[in-house]
Parts: sequence; structure tokens; C-alpha cells
Amino acid sequence: MPQQLATFKAEFFKALAHPIRIRIVDSLRGGEKGVNELSQMLHVEPANVSQQLAVLRVRNIVAGRKAGSSVFYSVSDPALFKLLDAAKEIFNNQLVGVREMLEEMKEGRRRK
Repeated sequence: MPQQLATFKAEFFKALAHPIRIRIVDSLRGGEKGVNELSQMLHVEPANVSQQLAVLRVRNIVAGRKAGSSVFYSVSDPALFKLLDAAKEIFNNQLVGVREMLEEMKEGRRRK
């Protein structure tokens, strides 16, 4: 893998490396939203939403569209949702593995 691509990937994942930023991106699946709408949906202060959107904007993960005094944000590349879906699938697979391990531990205790 070329160094430039590896660096891009590292910076891209750093930009997503915050739960609020992930939630913001996920909230944009249905289309563009403003800071206040995101704030209400996520139960996060508007200032915090704006701060996290700035990080996502710098990495070109979200784009803003100005309409009057409001800015509406959308995901720059919808392929990002596939990445979030893959992460959710990995999470669910790990949960299944943990559940199976716990069941095996319970069975082991019952046999003793």
C-alpha cells in the first residue's frame, strides 16, 4: 500500500474517531440537516455539534450548504454509510462471539 494512501486512511479514521462524529454522520443518512436539528436528534449541545462538524468538514467527510443564515450538512460520499454498516456488522459479530463464550463458561460451571 502506498504511503500516501495509508496516511489518508489514518487521517480519515482519526476524523471518525469520536462517538459524536459517528452519530452525526449516521444521522445524515436521511439527508442534510442543520446544527440545531442534529443537536436535538443527538441530545448534544449545538456548540459541541458545530465543533464536531468542523472536524468532519476539514477531512471532507461532510459538506455544508448555506441557505440564508443557516448551514445544512450532508455526507460528501454516501459510500461512508457502507463503512459504518460494516463496522456495525463487525460489532454484532463480536457480540455473538462474546455471547457464545459466556454460554460456554456457564455450561462449564454447571458441569462442575
